[in-house]
Amino acid sequence: MERGPAAHGRRSDQRWTPARVAELFRTRYTPRGVAYLLRRLGWSPQVPLHRAAERDEEEIATWVKEVWPDVKALWRPVEPG
Repeated sequence: MERGPAAHGRRSDQRWTPARVAELFRTRYTPRGVAYLLRRLGWSPQVPLHRAAERDEEEIATWVKEVWPDVKALWRPVEPG
């Protein structure tokens, strides 16, 4: 499992799901049962980060520092009624 799903023929989606783990080990556990066992073994759900290839971290940091405070100042708390 540590080699990842691609090593076991899952090229399009690089996530281990409980159903795939059950299929890999040819068990009769339900997906929920596999999730429970994996959790007991120390495995936790992981979701890959999806980021744009064009993402510019420096530009984002500048925007957060310079523009965001002005935008945030325009918000006002929601009042009931």
